[in-house]
Amino acid sequence: MIAQEVFYAIWVSLKTSGLAALVASFLAVPAALFLASRDFRGKRLVLLVNQTWMAAPTVVIGLLFYALLSRTGPFGGLGILYTQTAMTVGQIFLILPLIVGFSYTALRQVDRRARTTALTLGASRRQAGLVVLREAKFPLLVAVLAGFARAVSEVGIAMMLGGNIRGETRNITTTIALETAKGEFTTGVVLGAILLALTLGINFAVIVGFRSGD
Repeated sequence: MIAQEVFYAIWVSLKTSGLAALVASFLAVPAALFLASRDFRGKRLVLLVNQTWMAAPTVVIGLLFYALLSRTGPFGGLGILYTQTAMTVGQIFLILPLIVGFSYTALRQVDRRARTTALTLGASRRQAGLVVLREAKFPLLVAVLAGFARAVSEVGIAMMLGGNIRGETRNITTTIALETAKGEFTTGVVLGAILLALTLGINFAVIVGFRSGD
């Protein structure tokens, strides 16, 4: 396997998973803040559904979105099946509950007096929410990075929604699956090592972030 294809597979993984983590974070963190700061009827059900969604196998989510994006599906007219866009969409919904769950836990650990004090001093609800987010910025960063790590290492969604097209949607995990099936175990091991190095780098960034925040 030529080096150019390897580098492109790495680029596809970083691009789709990075974008998925970014979009999912913009959706998940405000949702987690709302859940952490308010009590309402049905909250336990929402948390239960989110927790169940966190454990959903990637192939199930891939199958769901394949049905939605296929030609006979309700969103088939968009024509994005077997594209990087479809892979990103699937990964967003894969990691969204994970980031919500981790962010909710992080925000619940923030001293409630921080928000109360901000409101007492005349801050709006939005400003008080920003105070809470700043207090939990490093645990929230961990949640985002955990979401990215989950997205970049999954294979079911990438295979089903991307189609493993050479030079288009083939990423690290689908390349590993393909090369291993062909008997090219050396290439699979090399790409596996690259993926492990990537996740190790993420964990190192988290550790450095926590230490700098102490």
